[in-house]
Amino acid sequence: MIWKIILAVLFGYAVGNINPSYIIGRLRGFDIRKKGSGNAGASNAVIIMGKTIGIGSAVFDILKATAVVWLAQYVLFKEVPYAAEIAGVSCIIGHIYPAVMKFKGGKGLACLGGAILAFDWRLFLIMLAAEIVLAVALDYICVVPITASVLLPLFYGFFGADGTEWLWRGAGSWWGALILTVATLAILLRHVENFKRIRNGTEMHLSYLWKKDKAAELARVTGGTAPDDTPDNGSENT
Repeated sequence: MIWKIILAVLFGYAVGNINPSYIIGRLRGFDIRKKGSGNAGASNAVIIMGKTIGIGSAVFDILKATAVVWLAQYVLFKEVPYAAEIAGVSCIIGHIYPAVMKFKGGKGLACLGGAILAFDWRLFLIMLAAEIVLAVALDYICVVPITASVLLPLFYGFFGADGTEWLWRGAGSWWGALILTVATLAILLRHVENFKRIRNGTEMHLSYLWKKDKAAELARVTGGTAPDDTPDNGSENT
């Protein structure tokens, strides 16, 4: 049983290492972690390479986590207790701290969403609606992974049951919640710099996505000028 748990961890972590925004950036001749917000994730892909690539990266990251959880629970490790939670958390950790990228990856939001989607699509929609309202109200995208990662273990502890039929079965599992807390801690640690930037007034606002003068906004948060390959007229962001 122990070796299957280890395999579940390795499986989730390995898939988490697949980072589309980093790969596409490398194919274009640059390291996305050295541009824009410095994050190898979908939000920075929007800033640096436009909305199409950014959204595509987000969808890929969501689906990779969903696939990991689903395969672990129903195909690969279905006899292992909490295999879905273990593999899902490992995927998130692999995305945030990928060995193939010297342990500097994304922030984990899309992978977190993908794991939630695999656990229960109803919970995914509820949390998505709530987080959209919160992000728009505060005008910061970073509040989404922070709050969602904290709420997920709480939901699981009170309402989850082996990753299935959340909110409707009425039997929680605090062991599963404890496993999910590992992802919470990793995501919170990864967002320490965001807290500092919010305090300093240099954190990127969510409203950047629909601002006309994107170059000015980038100059505001970086204290200089927009990156050379960042679209300044919005033409690449459609």
